Amino acid sequence: MIRFLTSIVLLFCLIPVAQSQEHTEEVLRVGVIGLDTSHASAFSRVLNDPQSAPEFSGCRVVAAVSSHSPNVAESVRYWPKVTKEIQALGIEIVPSIDEMLKRVDVVLLESIDGNPHPAQALPVLRARKPMFVDKPVAGSLTDAVLLYDIARHFRTPVFSSSSLRYTDGAKAIAAGSVGEIKGCDAFSPCPVEPTHPDFFWYGIHGVETLFTVMGPGCESVTRVHSANTDVAVGLWQDGRIGTFRGRRKDNNGYAGGYGGTAFGTKGITEIGGFSGYEPLVAEIVRFFKTGKAPVSAQETLEIYAFMEAADESRRRNGAPVRLSDVLATARRTAQTRMNALLAPPTETVPVQQK
Repeated sequence: MIRFLTSIVLLFCLIPVAQSQEHTEEVLRVGVIGLDTSHASAFSRVLNDPQSAPEFSGCRVVAAVSSHSPNVAESVRYWPKVTKEIQALGIEIVPSIDEMLKRVDVVLLESIDGNPHPAQALPVLRARKPMFVDKPVAGSLTDAVLLYDIARHFRTPVFSSSSLRYTDGAKAIAAGSVGEIKGCDAFSPCPVEPTHPDFFWYGIHGVETLFTVMGPGCESVTRVHSANTDVAVGLWQDGRIGTFRGRRKDNNGYAGGYGGTAFGTKGITEIGGFSGYEPLVAEIVRFFKTGKAPVSAQETLEIYAFMEAADESRRRNGAPVRLSDVLATARRTAQTRMNALLAPPTETVPVQQK
């Protein structure tokens, strides 16, 4: 009888210990800036779902700033719908980024318009909150350089990527499924948004696929343009060639679909299409927990330099344009803006009245 009672007591003593072990993981509070893209609500649903897989645990969206861009048609269209979806998830909508930063540990910058990203990122980085920046990272190559310069100045990690980087096919190829990569042809939809460079808006998906397979090291870009299609041919430093085909319309109207072909030493394979948002969200969670971006600032800026060089090639009627040239120009302008941004405010000396 004594042994039985002792066993019962020990059992009840162990229950709180087991429960405490289940809840020892620190939960990072996530803030969202921009409710004008479906990504904001889609990512939040994954992170806040108690039934989500273990790779999504440890991060919970708790606050959001409902900003949008009146001059971008998609922003205006998505904003009311996504705001309601965020409210339905029980996420608090706060009036400003500064107010949100009081409530969160890490940030998802989700504004569909890349142009305000540097200004939106500045208070986050100044507060040293790790930040994921959704595509496009900015509305120009100069702004993309500026955003990463700000992050480096405040020593705060930033991660940006298209979800197409983490498709099942792209991950397998990057891991060596077809051996050493000798070339790649990638494609994606490429509708043009007038407020952004041609490829930044949607072509980024196909360009990110290209760089996921090929890796960095592109030297120059040559672009062929027509009303419904663009082809950008990249020459890598080691002599490899990778192409991006941006499709706007075909015989059926809007040209959808993502994918491409990878050429390796062990064979040729199709890259495959979109694999959902979950693989990207898992990378974001890992980034928030470790503070280590899975894609370097250098590679991200090379991707945007590729797209800027493609625009410049179009302006030059298809002449090759070096990525180093467009990056050098962007860095000079970004440095000037960075100096002005961080300069201490000047005091105004009142004029004495006689």
